[in-house]
Amino acid sequence: MSRSLFGSAVAAAALACISSASAHVFLDRPEAPARSQYRAVLQVPHGCKGSPTISVRVTVPEGMVGAKPMAKPGWSIETIRRPYAKPYAGPHGTLTEGVREIVWSGGKLSADTFDEFTFSARLSDDLKPGETVHVPVEQTCETGAHRWVQIPAAGQSAHDLAEPAPALRIVEAQARAPAATSAKTSAATTIRAGDLVIERPWLRATPGGARVAGGYVRITNAGKAPDRLVGTSIPLAERGELHEMKTEAGVMKMREIEGGLVLAPGETVELKPGGNHLMFMGLKGGLSQGQSVKGTLVFEKAGTVEVVFEVGALGARSPDAGAAGKAGGGHHHH
Repeated sequence: MSRSLFGSAVAAAALACISSASAHVFLDRPEAPARSQYRAVLQVPHGCKGSPTISVRVTVPEGMVGAKPMAKPGWSIETIRRPYAKPYAGPHGTLTEGVREIVWSGGKLSADTFDEFTFSARLSDDLKPGETVHVPVEQTCETGAHRWVQIPAAGQSAHDLAEPAPALRIVEAQARAPAATSAKTSAATTIRAGDLVIERPWLRATPGGARVAGGYVRITNAGKAPDRLVGTSIPLAERGELHEMKTEAGVMKMREIEGGLVLAPGETVELKPGGNHLMFMGLKGGLSQGQSVKGTLVFEKAGTVEVVFEVGALGARSPDAGAAGKAGGGHHHH
């Protein structure tokens, strides 16, 4: 199958499997620790009663510092800066103001397709585990609008609201492996390779006869120099590539990331369903949930690191999640 046809097949699968449980705008990753760099991926699953979306406005809440939007082909971006309620310590000094609103406009998202709008921000250490941060979103369509700005009162569920604001729950930071840990093959979920911390590599189970599989991992560069993820492999696949998924002109497309994926000092990169991911092609056999598969990640500076991929459920959004389509639902795309 050609890459263009394969990308179309993945897009069709993604669009066909949008869960009815995801009728609201929501954050792709609804949990994150304080003092971390957070990539906020807002999923917009539909238009306004059949009318296409033409503008998405996001209010960046207090505690999300140094927000920067991701460029989106076919859409223009406007950022609005205002003072913070209090000063925040930044990598280059104290921050007293920053981007407080982001507006994507000029594009058109069909009511029958979904898309993602992304920005990055640092979560301040003022945010404590157990707290919930809400990210209000205003979705404007050619006819009509949705204001995803409602915040539940104490003891109230967001499911009781007509248009709830996307929510981010602050959690405890995950413990990292000791610095002395070697980068040998291990069933452990965290591996240290020089300055890189590699967490929870996993694969999705594959349906019968599948020739491709998606892989995911979280990588933190704890050093002071950049590195780059340039390759991957598993014995069951003829080749492994780094891919990204983007929606252009209302159609989801997948393509290889040329030149590898940059790992900037002090930052965490998460390869996950719906975003950047590993793609294993030419499978010689199927992958079943609960299976462990040896493989490698190849870095420009850290070199080849042996890892063990745990196999999650078919269509899972995370390694511990059930199959897409079960209670709670989920999108089924790479």
